[in-house]
Order: sequence, then C-alpha cells, then structure tokens
Amino acid sequence: MMRFTGSAFAVLVVSGVAGSTARADPTLQDLLAIQLRAQGYACDKPLKAERDDKLSKPDNEAWTLTCSNATYRVSRVPDLAAKVEEIKPEQQGKK
Repeated sequence: MMRFTGSAFAVLVVSGVAGSTARADPTLQDLLAIQLRAQGYACDKPLKAERDDKLSKPDNEAWTLTCSNATYRVSRVPDLAAKVEEIKPEQQGKK
C-alpha cells in the first residue's frame, strides 16, 4: 500500500508540474488596452503606457496609451468607465 501511495503521489506531482503553464501577469498597458476594448476602442497591440503627472489627480489617473494602431489619453476614476480621447498624430507632443 505504501508503494502505491508513493507512486500515486509522484504521478500527481509530475502531472501537476507538466500540466501547469507559465502565465505572465498582464502589464499596465495590457490592462488599459483591455479597458479601452471593453469600451469599444481599438487597440490592436498595446506598446507602452505613460502616466501623465500634469493631468493626474488623486483618484483620477491620466495615462497616455500607445497602441500599434492609435494613441489614447485615458483618464481613470475608480468604479467608472474611463474617459478616453484619441490623440491624432499631429496632436502628439501637445497637451
């Protein structure tokens, strides 16, 4: 019985290790892109997210999210939809 229990435990450990997949935690730009997509905006591939310290306030963070197809200014307030503004290429660098 002890041999069976030890073998069963070894099989469970090996199958658990083999069955687990390394999954990376989503990055900030991934989370912002998910929120934008949920609100109907297109963000094919999030490239970077930068916090805008001038526009950010307590409980109201402002971010510039650069995607492969567009750039957005995103203001996030807890428990509300994000305020999203697409930044056109000619507007980049201006605030």
